[in-house]
Amino acid sequence: MASQLIREWVGIQQFPAATQTKLLELLGKLKQEDVSTLTILVMGKGGVGKSSTVNSIVGERAVAVSAFQSEGPRPVMVSRTRAGFNLHIIDTPGLIEGGYVNFQTLEIIKRFLLDKTIDVLLYVDRLDTYRVDNLDKQIVKAITDSFGKEIWKRALVVLTHAQLSPPDGLEYEVFFARRSEALLKVVRSGAKIKRQDTWGANIPVVLVENSGRCNKNENEEKILPNGTAWIPNLVKTITDVTLNGSKAIKVDKKLIEGPNPNRKWKEFIPLIFAFQYFFIIKPIQKAIKNDIAREARPAWEMRDTGSPLRKY
Repeated sequence: MASQLIREWVGIQQFPAATQTKLLELLGKLKQEDVSTLTILVMGKGGVGKSSTVNSIVGERAVAVSAFQSEGPRPVMVSRTRAGFNLHIIDTPGLIEGGYVNFQTLEIIKRFLLDKTIDVLLYVDRLDTYRVDNLDKQIVKAITDSFGKEIWKRALVVLTHAQLSPPDGLEYEVFFARRSEALLKVVRSGAKIKRQDTWGANIPVVLVENSGRCNKNENEEKILPNGTAWIPNLVKTITDVTLNGSKAIKVDKKLIEGPNPNRKWKEFIPLIFAFQYFFIIKPIQKAIKNDIAREARPAWEMRDTGSPLRKY
């Protein structure tokens, strides 16, 4: 990452003064803990608002977003710097195609992440999706198989499209709690997080509303229906995950390739060949030679050569 040109984070100046103050305080908190570089990986299905969330965090249109075009085929890293602090956010293509996990896309993402360190995973979905199914579990399992179960210690769930009226007359907080728990249950199941893994119950869930129709408070900050200024709240939660004491995920070649079944027992192949040669092939060859040496030449062969026939 050091070789990449990092632009000044001018987008932060587009936020209301109250939001700027909160964000700078959070960046200062990270620097006090000797965290001067933060890399955020954004993953999930397509069309859930990953790219829009990236743009909201940096305060500018850093990633193209269109309701009428599919997502880009490759990951995009947005890098910004501010007062000695470097922020990298990696936006990724949706992991679903044709109703199944697209493992080719996942492989492209993994290769893109080679030699990078994931400090925080944003797993993005929509608040206004009322059900979870086996496809959600497959996505979580695919992420876990790729980066290990430990990545969920560095994760938070982001639910977009949060500016909504809950169905069936439910209170907003009740609907949010039910949707969150349903999705977290899938995460714990897909990632095989066991009950004794107490951290699995503490994966945070944050609400996001990227659209221009988001309400604002008296300080011109974008707020959710429950009154929360969501951009500072999202960055605060990212900060909390960064400082929760777990290890960041280093993406190296071993992590990307995983255990290679073709290499298993490969070091024993010469020994196997040697065993076959000395204990199978050579005894067979010796037996064949002995049989040939003991075999009497047939009478017709002796006749054709003019040799006298042996009488018995």
